[in-house]
Amino acid sequence: MKTENPSVQIVTISDDQAGQRIDNFLRTQLKGVPKSMVYRIVRKGEVRVNKKRIKPEYKLEAGDEVRIPPVRVAEREEPQVSAKLDKVAALADCILYEDEHLLILNKPAGTAVHGGSGLSFGVIEGLRALRPEARFLELVHRLDRDTSGVLLVAKKRSALRSLHEQLRLKGMQKDYLALVRGQWQSHCKVVQAPLLKNILQSGERIVRVNSEGKPSETRFKVEERFTFATLVKASPVTGRTHQIRVHTLHAGHPIAFDDRYGDREFDSQLASTGLKRLFLHAAALRFEHPGTGETLRIEAPLDAALQRCLQVLRKEAKA
Repeated sequence: MKTENPSVQIVTISDDQAGQRIDNFLRTQLKGVPKSMVYRIVRKGEVRVNKKRIKPEYKLEAGDEVRIPPVRVAEREEPQVSAKLDKVAALADCILYEDEHLLILNKPAGTAVHGGSGLSFGVIEGLRALRPEARFLELVHRLDRDTSGVLLVAKKRSALRSLHEQLRLKGMQKDYLALVRGQWQSHCKVVQAPLLKNILQSGERIVRVNSEGKPSETRFKVEERFTFATLVKASPVTGRTHQIRVHTLHAGHPIAFDDRYGDREFDSQLASTGLKRLFLHAAALRFEHPGTGETLRIEAPLDAALQRCLQVLRKEAKA
């Protein structure tokens, strides 16, 4: 990187950065700057590629020289940034694995994977604040806000492409743990039910089993039985929105504390456990490392709330 003056940056695009749109590239370079401001400086011609004006949809090529003007974020945004520092610091304790290609963390429940929809802070924004020197950090896949567990982040565009290809070819094994209502039947090993996504007037996403929906498959295995609940391992073959939550409901066994697809009576039965969050946890992820080709299996331990819930249920089952 070189500079025309102390405030203007000239960035030469590497092979790893090539292929992305200029607006997306600028958002990673100008952290904390609103999307509207990024588009404004592109439209006004303040951003140049090879000394020429470009459109927001321009795709960068290796060797391109990008001129990035000085951008000042409004003062009113500063308190919001400082308020997020505790959350950013907490993410550092959640990292399970990291190398030059990947960063894998045990995402806490209640934290969105990215900001938006009224949320100013998400995991990816937090990681970018935690790793300001990282030139590339992108989510490989997503977890619902209330779901905890293994979350995979690429640190190189080549790694992102490789991992997305594994997802497309169903070469990535994901295992979740879910506490569901009642006694799951051992013979119910697979749920194949097409899922259709609906957006309500409120903007909320609701997914239903519908013959017009997309083909969806989840494999299940009983891990532990309790008096009125079952801990199951759920391994999605496809990756639809809310897939495990809707497939367990379809099988007659909704997940504990699911605010969209759950059963309030079942939730009340769990009062003695102190549980107040969705019992769905991405427990393990197996994939081929995009750099070395070796098979990695990363496990994420249950948080204190989920562990305590299971301990209480085990004691009650023995009583």
